[in-house]
Amino acid sequence: MRRVLKILVPLLAAQGVGALLFAWSGLYNIAASKDHWPITTWFLELGMRSSIETHALFVDTPPDLDDIALVQRGAGHYENGCAPCHGAPAAPRNPISRHMLPAPPDLAEHAGSWTAEELYWISLNGIKMAGMPAWPAPRREDEPWALAAFLRRLGGGMDAEEYRRLAFGEVAADNQSKMSELDGVDRDLLETCARCHGYDGAGRGTGAFPRLAGQSAAYLYESLKAYAGGRRPSGFMQPPAAALSEPEMRALAEYYATRDGVPAPPRPADPDPRLRQMGRAIAAVGDPGRGIPACSSCHGPGVARDARYPSLAGQHADYLANQLRLWQRGARGDTALSRIMAAATHNLTDEQIRAVSLYYALVPAADDRREAAAVR
Repeated sequence: MRRVLKILVPLLAAQGVGALLFAWSGLYNIAASKDHWPITTWFLELGMRSSIETHALFVDTPPDLDDIALVQRGAGHYENGCAPCHGAPAAPRNPISRHMLPAPPDLAEHAGSWTAEELYWISLNGIKMAGMPAWPAPRREDEPWALAAFLRRLGGGMDAEEYRRLAFGEVAADNQSKMSELDGVDRDLLETCARCHGYDGAGRGTGAFPRLAGQSAAYLYESLKAYAGGRRPSGFMQPPAAALSEPEMRALAEYYATRDGVPAPPRPADPDPRLRQMGRAIAAVGDPGRGIPACSSCHGPGVARDARYPSLAGQHADYLANQLRLWQRGARGDTALSRIMAAATHNLTDEQIRAVSLYYALVPAADDRREAAAVR
C-alpha cells in the first residue's frame, strides 16, 4: 500500500501542476466563437444536470401547477424575460443568443425534459457560467413557481395561439378601439403593462394580476418606484419598472388611477358565511387578542386614509391572500409603510387570511368610493 501511495501521490501532484500550467499558458481558447472539445462539453453537461437533479431533491412541495393564474403569471414574465434567449412558439430566438456558448436551449422543445422541481430550482438559482441569472428577488419563491408552471405547460406542447393568449392577454387581440385615448401614455409602454393588467386595469379576472383601476395615482407611483429600486422585491415587476423614467411612472399611475366603470372580478364561488363573517370582523375591528388591528382603519371600505395606501375593495381574493402571506414571510418589501403592514399581519392565521381576503373581494369597488357597511 505504501508503495502504491508513493507512486500515486507524485502522479496526482504532477497532473495538478500540469493542469495549472495549462490554464496559465492561455492555450485553451475560451472564445464563444470556438466550441468546447466534445469531452469538455460532455463533462460540463453531466455536471450541470447532475447538480440540478440533486439540489431539486430538496425543493419543497410545489403549489398547484395547473392553476391558470399561476400559469398566466409565468407566461407574462416569460415573454419579456426569457423568450428573447429561449424562444417561444412561432417566435424564433434572438440571433444574438444563438452565438452564446453554451447556446440557450429552445425551451418549447427542451423544457419537457425537466421536472417541475428542477425548473423551479433553475429559475430561482440560475446556472453559473451559462448566462442564466439567478432570480432577482430570491425571497419571492412564488414567482419562480409561476414560471415553472408555465414552462411545464410550454414543454408539454403549446401552439402559437395558446402562447399569445397566455403571454399577451387582451393585447393579443385587436384592441385598437381601446387604444384611442392614451392619456399621454406611450403606446408601446401601455401595451407592456396591459399584457398582464389590461388596458382598463382589471387584470385577467383570474387573480393572477392585481386590479389597478381605481387605485390612487400616489399609491401606483410609489409602488413603481419601490419595484424599480428593489425595495418591493419582485422578479416580475422590477425589470419593467426599472426601465421607466419618473415621468413615465407618473403617466402610467395617472392612467390606471382614472380608469372608470371597470367590471368587478368574478365573485368567489359559494363563499362560506362563517368565513365571510370572520373577514368582516377582522376588517372592522381586527383581532385585539392577537394584536391584529382593523384593516378598515387604513384601507376602507371606502377611501383609504392615506393616498399611498391601496384600496382593497373589489380586489382578487387569491391575490390579496398571497400578498398577506408574503408580508408574513418578510418577502413583501422594506419601506416605511411596509413595516407597518409587516407588524399588522404577523399574527394572522391562514384561516383569517382567507377570510379577510374573501371579504374584501366581495366589497363593491364603488366608483364614488362610498363606505360599504357590509357585504350583501
